[in-house]
Amino acid sequence: MQLALASGRCGLPAPRRPAASRRPSARGPVVPSVLEINKPASTANGSRKLDLADEMTQLLKYRLAAPNADTDKLYQSVAWSVHNRLVDAFDKTQEHWKKEDPKHVYYLSAEFLMGRTLTNAVHNMGLQGEYAQALKQFGETLEGVHGAETDAALGNGGLGRLAACFLDSMATLDLPGWGYGIRYRYGMFKQAIKDGLQVELPDYWLDNGNPWEIRRPETRFKVGFYGKLDGDKWVPDEEVIAEAYDVPIPGYGTKTCSNLRLWDALPLVELDLDAFNAGQYEKAVEQKRKADDIAAVLYPNDATEYGKELRLKQQFFFVSASLQDTIARYLEKHSDLAGLPDKACFQMNDTHPTIAVAELMRLLIDVHGLPFDKAWAITTKSLAYTNHTVMPEALEKWPVAVMQKLLPRHMQLIEQINDAWLASVKVQPRDHAASKGAKLQAAKKAEREAAAAAAKEERAKAAAAALEAATTPEAKAAAEAAAKQAEEEAAAVLKALEEEDAKVDYVSEVLKSYSVIQENQWNKGEMLVNMAYLAVVGSFAVNGVAAIHSEIIKTDIFPQFVELTPEKFQNKTNGVTLRRWLAYCNPELSALITEALGTDAWVKDATLLAGLKPFAEDAAFRKRWRDVKFAKKAALAKHIKEVTGYEVSTQPMFDVQVKRIHEYKRQFMNAISIIYRYKKIKEMSPEERKKVVPRVCIFGGKAASAYYMAKKIVALLVAIAAKVNNDPEVGDLLKVVFLPNYNVSEAEVIIPAAELSQHISTAGTEASGTSNMKFALNGSFIIGTMDGANIEIGENTGFENLFIFGVKAEEINRLREERKDFKDYDPRWTEALEWVKAGAFGRADYFDDLVASVNDMTRGNDWFLLANDFASYMDAQDEVDKLYQDQEEWTRRSILYTAGNGFFSSDRTIDQYAKEIWNVQACRQA
Repeated sequence: MQLALASGRCGLPAPRRPAASRRPSARGPVVPSVLEINKPASTANGSRKLDLADEMTQLLKYRLAAPNADTDKLYQSVAWSVHNRLVDAFDKTQEHWKKEDPKHVYYLSAEFLMGRTLTNAVHNMGLQGEYAQALKQFGETLEGVHGAETDAALGNGGLGRLAACFLDSMATLDLPGWGYGIRYRYGMFKQAIKDGLQVELPDYWLDNGNPWEIRRPETRFKVGFYGKLDGDKWVPDEEVIAEAYDVPIPGYGTKTCSNLRLWDALPLVELDLDAFNAGQYEKAVEQKRKADDIAAVLYPNDATEYGKELRLKQQFFFVSASLQDTIARYLEKHSDLAGLPDKACFQMNDTHPTIAVAELMRLLIDVHGLPFDKAWAITTKSLAYTNHTVMPEALEKWPVAVMQKLLPRHMQLIEQINDAWLASVKVQPRDHAASKGAKLQAAKKAEREAAAAAAKEERAKAAAAALEAATTPEAKAAAEAAAKQAEEEAAAVLKALEEEDAKVDYVSEVLKSYSVIQENQWNKGEMLVNMAYLAVVGSFAVNGVAAIHSEIIKTDIFPQFVELTPEKFQNKTNGVTLRRWLAYCNPELSALITEALGTDAWVKDATLLAGLKPFAEDAAFRKRWRDVKFAKKAALAKHIKEVTGYEVSTQPMFDVQVKRIHEYKRQFMNAISIIYRYKKIKEMSPEERKKVVPRVCIFGGKAASAYYMAKKIVALLVAIAAKVNNDPEVGDLLKVVFLPNYNVSEAEVIIPAAELSQHISTAGTEASGTSNMKFALNGSFIIGTMDGANIEIGENTGFENLFIFGVKAEEINRLREERKDFKDYDPRWTEALEWVKAGAFGRADYFDDLVASVNDMTRGNDWFLLANDFASYMDAQDEVDKLYQDQEEWTRRSILYTAGNGFFSSDRTIDQYAKEIWNVQACRQA
């Protein structure tokens, strides 16, 4: 919307008074004068303060110089007004923490997927009513202006969204803590669909400024790269400046306002004027370009050598700046760095920040003069590590050559850490390495002897057969001689193996499995730094993020470390903040829950949601629950029309799979099932079609720019949508939608409307998932595997209320070995894929290797076992259809989903981290 300006008001847009206070006029409504606008209002204690509407008017004039109060400018005025209050709360919180000097947690993460801030901030601060009233005077609503905010492009998926939830919960629980990351200018990328294919565009999220950040030019640190070593002294060849930007994070229902500190990269010299004047224009801005590269894009493509270096640069850049910053603040009040672990805990969020192990050592040794042993004692008491994945590509392993080139001092320290670590393994209780070495040697010996005995038996049988066949004395003598010679040769071979074995250092062989530096199994001779191993060695605590994931960590990823230090390993099942993911994104359902429970305390105490269970048996309440879901479906249908042009009915089931596009998340399997459903509908008679449960199948998610197969999956989904949605024969029985550029704001529209959500990763591959929690809390059914947090959702909701299918995690390795011999293809699978191969959705050649990857084991390996799980998946889908036909029972169970999943609150997760890992106490303001 855009408001007309009041005549004679110097371009100042005036707020409109409520209708009752306006007098009609032939010239239109009477507007207040500037003096009236700026007249302060009385407060309860008699002091004067600026009315919010007046404050917004002043911001429109003096900060934004806005000639017209359109929706975008009104958003900016509200945002800057809230910003001022956040700064006040932030300053008071930091002053309080400085005075009390509590222990802090510092959350190091490459991603913070914050989403829009306005709604979350005003609700957390309890100001939504005041701002709604102020906007009403401008003829606008809080809901109307919040859409003008651009999502902060600081993350990609669940990892970054979890980090955002954790910051919200830390503030809400009054825990002293900051987040640390990078102020990416373009985020990952903005996803668009062009000619049916994903294209990546820059995400210019900072173009219109960011009211939620505070630039701190006084907080700067140098970060170095490359260079050479003179003994232990590092002289970098390249340096940049890390400049701080603070993003205040208000807690819910508390005075605490925490902080997300983001680092921008600046050159030491903005412009080399001499080079510029000499016509060397590229050299003149070379330092600026290199600095700009660091903070430009989240996860730059690492297919090139420079791309690999840039990723490591980014990680080291924000880790180094963050550690320098926290040490500097610590030294403002303390002189002895031995006390650092009592005042600071650094939580490394996945492997991206794990260079912190080497960098903290460098700072303590090279900058602050501590000896290696004392520095190591501080480091290993200060760092904790969260593992978020079992996927090999995410368990980073940096080539030693890259580490040596970019961070030579750190490579030297990693080698020293590794040497000290392996030496400690040798002297573990019960002589651990020697004991394992002896067992390995004994196993090899037994294996050799068994092979020799088998060979000897075979030779004996052959000799006996030769003797029996011999008919002359000469032949018998020859057979006996041959048998003797074979026996002597076998003995010689066995002796040679034993002599070779004697040269093997089995203790060293065992130690290789503990080493932080390992040979690349796919590239002989190349040595790699295993960053996950470095994190485990350098941390006092290691945790997974769901019960099954934490067990896989112990049994499959770090079993050798668990043998030595089992006390290090913990589970902290993820959670999400109920504020954003239920209360604020689904206010209609939130109001219904509050009415039923008689309190809104559930927004902070999620265990109270269990009080909804009796209401599941109330038919009138079930109807109101359905009415809310229908309203959210209508809002999503409107959004789908605006974004894609497709019109969808709100009567069908809304079936949703939104998450990063990846083969292990198996959007392809979902697509194959939709193709089969579409084909069968087309073959049905009109009478048969009356029995079909209509569906709107909704997808969203980005494929990494260099991920070939994932981009083909996106293309297939888009092609299916184009085919199905333009087929009048099918009508509303089936619609397929791919919503591009899936982000937090999209999720806030999609999740409340979902009736079925798909979490169908191959068992044992999804660490936890958090979208499954968001869907469940909004009453959406889950169809999924026994993977990640699906298992714990089932334990809380009742497995009978989930649609579980597929093989178990413990079967995966065996089934992968047997996959090439798998012949039991479901006919529905074969029929659907044949249709793709035949070009029913176009691009037959383009989709050929995608189909082959799961269906032709001479060309692919179906690593994620789509074929094995497909029949079970289709059976589960049949059960979904059957239940959806009984809307009363469907609604009853939907209510139980929300009632049963209060456990998945990030407040609970953070409380466990604080008590069981960080040892950080609440520090509330009076």
